[in-house]
Amino acid sequence: MAETISFTLNDKAVSIKTDGQRPLLWVLRTDLGLTGTKFGCGQAHCGACTVLVDDKAVRSCVYPVRNVRGRKVRTIEGLSRNGDMHPLQKAFVAHDALQCGFCTPGMILTAYALLRENPRPTRDEIIAGMDGNLCRCGAHTRIIDAIASAATEMKGGN
Repeated sequence: MAETISFTLNDKAVSIKTDGQRPLLWVLRTDLGLTGTKFGCGQAHCGACTVLVDDKAVRSCVYPVRNVRGRKVRTIEGLSRNGDMHPLQKAFVAHDALQCGFCTPGMILTAYALLRENPRPTRDEIIAGMDGNLCRCGAHTRIIDAIASAATEMKGGN
């Protein structure tokens, strides 16, 4: 049954009429045209679909869109500010922490949530925090280095 769901998406008010049980991933990609969020496994195991809801990382492939009603959603498209990449995005580029790039949006948003909770993580804490995000290209070491570098640059900020 269709319902109207209003929320803030990348700092802009959005209202959509859809089945509230529909996964947020498909609303973002299909209805709103934000294709940075990727479909990976469809079962919340790989992290490719990760977005932020109230600055917490969620797997949008299994997250009903009705759960974002009145909340703030941020996708990879909304992470940069005024055309300037976020420090995490810059660090991923600087450390060559991507190959095919498919997992990168989910990795960056998971790292963002991690650094909000723990602005100065140890290497082991980064590894533990990123454990649920998979990269088939094998860029894990560079991803960890990029997150550590961004944490230093951000100095506990966003």
